[in-house]
Amino acid sequence: MRGGTRHSLKRRLVTRLIAVQAAVIALVVVAAFLALWLGGHFASKLEPEDAILEAVAHALGRDSGGGLVLRPTRQLADLRRRSPDLWFVVRDKDGIILSEGRVPEEYARIGAVAMGVGQARFGWNLGDPPRQIARLKQMDTAAGRVQVLTGPGSYIPLRRVVWAVAISVAGIVLPIVLVMALATLTATPLVVGRALSGLRTVAEKARQIDAGRRGGRLPLDGVPAEVVPLVTAVNDALARLDDGYERRQRFLVDAAHELRTPIAILTTRLEALDDSPQRQRLLADAARLSNLAGQLLDLQRIDAAPCAMTTLDLVALAREVAADLAPLAIAAGFELSFEARVKTMKVRGDPLGLARALTNLVQNAIDHAGRPGLITITVAEGGIVEIADDGNGIPAAQREQIFEPFQRLDTRSHGTGLGLHLVVEIVRLHDGTIAVVDAPGGGACFRITLPQPED
Repeated sequence: MRGGTRHSLKRRLVTRLIAVQAAVIALVVVAAFLALWLGGHFASKLEPEDAILEAVAHALGRDSGGGLVLRPTRQLADLRRRSPDLWFVVRDKDGIILSEGRVPEEYARIGAVAMGVGQARFGWNLGDPPRQIARLKQMDTAAGRVQVLTGPGSYIPLRRVVWAVAISVAGIVLPIVLVMALATLTATPLVVGRALSGLRTVAEKARQIDAGRRGGRLPLDGVPAEVVPLVTAVNDALARLDDGYERRQRFLVDAAHELRTPIAILTTRLEALDDSPQRQRLLADAARLSNLAGQLLDLQRIDAAPCAMTTLDLVALAREVAADLAPLAIAAGFELSFEARVKTMKVRGDPLGLARALTNLVQNAIDHAGRPGLITITVAEGGIVEIADDGNGIPAAQREQIFEPFQRLDTRSHGTGLGLHLVVEIVRLHDGTIAVVDAPGGGACFRITLPQPED
């Protein structure tokens, strides 16, 4: 089953926050534009007379006699169609006049006395009866520089509205938007990153949770309130897993204990039988069952109770194990050798647990290396202890598999398949590592590396 596409929570929060801010800025821009419009800020840019002045200036020309004429342009025709009350007066410096429409009486003589005025607007005081306003402007045209006097237009072309809005946005709104966007892009990732910093602690704690170290929980300190329900749910799930694990462990311990009694009774009854090959095979099977029950108990004890860690000498511990197992190895047809490449090797560990791990590795070599042969226990610098034999070795593809519970490379073996797994668990509880490499003599070499105490 494929997982969904992963996304960055920080990126999603930042982009959505910027989108919200952009929407707010857009509303602010609209509100600002309306306020500027109603406040008359666009009066100089969106005067309705501008359409008349532009159309007249574009259409104005001279006839053969030097008089002023209006060429039939589309802009002028559209203006006449849209403005039925259109009027204007064009006057040049020589006093030649061109007019159209009904010029209000109060503006009829203004042009002659205002030839030196570049631009002006005429109107009435606030509170006076409604009357027409007028606009006067000096303009450069194809007929030369002329004075145009006109009344208000009936509409404002869309392009002039767009132009006025663009000028206002570029001059007032755009700088504000750019500053806000820059502040958002700079500050938002920092704010969001700081708000989510508590999740990094939670993630680090989650990486430290191990099945062998139960009771771990994710911290809630510094976690955003929106994420607290998720962290709480994970902690509740961990508590349920711990409870289920404890119940399973208790069951396995009880089952192993219960098995030992009938196995002991069975062994006693078999020993009372007459000696025969069948009796020997049955006794071997009973011994195997007893060993299996004992190893199950060892696994549960290791998992349930913390190791009694202390500083110990790995050289002395390995030498003691070699001395204890020498008779067993000799009886099985092996020679057991001990080599110490250092005088002492201080490590932190549980003496009983480490002794059991080394014992299991030696017994594994006795069971699988083949007879006769040599088994060597070596202690080297760096907290390393190796158990090597000169047997057939272990194929590289199967070196990880052999540590799994109840895994046996040789199905004819009388082992339980728990010995190496028990070694792995002991090494794991010591924060060490175990690996299988090729021995110098061609057999298998189990190398355990244990952390050394800091000086």
